[in-house]
Order: sequence, then C-alpha cells, then structure tokens
Amino acid sequence: MWPRHVLTELIRNALAEDVGAGDVTTGAALRGNETGLARATAKAELVVAGIEVFGEVFRTLDPTLNFTGHRRDGEKAGEGDLLAEISGSLASILTAERVALNLLQRMCGIATLTRRYVDEIAGMRAKILDTRKTAPGLRILDKYAVRAGGGCNHRFALYDGVLIKDNHIAAAGGIAEAVRRVRGRVPHTFLIEVEVKNMAELEEALVAGADSVMLDNMGLSEMAAAVTRVGGKIPLEASGNITLERVREVASTGVDLISVGALTHSAAAADISLNVVQVKEREA
Repeated sequence: MWPRHVLTELIRNALAEDVGAGDVTTGAALRGNETGLARATAKAELVVAGIEVFGEVFRTLDPTLNFTGHRRDGEKAGEGDLLAEISGSLASILTAERVALNLLQRMCGIATLTRRYVDEIAGMRAKILDTRKTAPGLRILDKYAVRAGGGCNHRFALYDGVLIKDNHIAAAGGIAEAVRRVRGRVPHTFLIEVEVKNMAELEEALVAGADSVMLDNMGLSEMAAAVTRVGGKIPLEASGNITLERVREVASTGVDLISVGALTHSAAAADISLNVVQVKEREA
C-alpha cells in the first residue's frame, strides 16, 4: 500500500500540527482516567477509503487504543453505516479525533467522486486517471483513494514519468526539440508523453516519436479525429475540463485515458461523524 515509515511520518506531522504542546480543552474537561468507546459512522452515501489510516492516527497517538474497522476500502457505505470503532483512553480518542477524521473524510471524498466518474463511463474502453493536483504532503493518500474508488494513477511525481507540457515545449523551442532532448537524457525505460493542443501539434508529436499523447482541452470532434489519426498505435489521454456531465462524451471519442484533476483538488470531504457512545472511569 505504502511504506510504513512514510505513513508514520505523515501522521506524526499532522498530529504535531494539531496537538502541539497538548490538547488544552480535553486536558481541562476530563479527569484523565476516563475510558470510552467511539464510533465512526457515515452520514451520507460514500465509498470507503483510508480506514487503516484512520486507525493508525489513533494508534500513533496512543498505542494502547483498540481499533476495529467495519468497512473495507473500496466498499460503499450508506447513511448511518458503521465504519469503525475506537476504544480506550477517552482523552486520547478526543485528541486524535480531528486529524483522523480529516484524513478519512478527505480520502472517502476522493474515492466517492472517483467512483462517480468510473461509473459514468462503465462499459467503455477509457480509464479514469488522477493527476499531480494533490494536497501537498498528502499525495500518497490522495492517489491511494483514487484507486480505492476504482480509478487509476497517472505518474506519482516528477521523478517517475515523462510528460512534456506546453511550457517545456516553449522553453525547448518546439515539440521535436523537446522530445529529442528528453530522449537523449532519460533512461530507455521511460516512456515519453507529450501534451498537444491541436491536430498540428499531434502530428509533430507523432513524427517526433512520442510514446503517448495528452490531448489538452480539445473539443470532442477534434479528439475523435485524433483517435482516428493515431489508429491505436499509441495511447491517447484526454485532459482539461473533464466534468461528470461530459466525461461519457469524452470517452465515446475512443481515447484510452481520461485524466481528471478534480478527483483530488475538488472532491468534497465525505460526511462522517465520530461519536462517543460509552464512557467509564478507570478504577484506582
């Protein structure tokens, strides 16, 4: 899923940001010896993503807490469905609550929106991809949530894939020169994708030897023409202003991939609550 140390560091940083020198409200309102049980429930229909991350936040703050997940990532949950339970020190539960919910709500929101896009083009050849338009520091979780929602990941970062965009092309002096430079400097294992805005640029990219092409903000008829021109020889990716209302039309042009920045930069947080349902005081 992800390297353990990466997730641990992410959670520790998030807790440090929120808790700092201590949770003054919880410290003042509780005696400190209370134990309890809290339940996380969905307040609206959603696709689950990040249940283990949710639990890991509580365990990172207090390893004595007990966590039980009741839904698996990728599953649908309805309003009122139980997602998880946490028991143990009530002070620890309350202190970790906000960070845990922030991550779970964001991840479920991304997975839910992704599933809507995936369902919208069900039965068609195109796949839904994410982009690098993620929250700084949370990319590993954002992209995981896309997969939980049934989507696919584009390159993770700048270091693991080549995508020659318009500014690269402008800086290099043209598509052909940009491809030539990249081809001569990156390992042979890297495929080269080129962003194009029109049919003329598509032709340049094909002549230059691009391994795949991103069709940036093209109209439907132009995308269909690009598919016909390429004839399945290399993958074509549609990108730019891909809304739920038009994604099926885009898929109908015959493109192989559809990248959607909104999956990670505009997904609404899922509506999830965490409620304490049992309180006890430890015996002295």
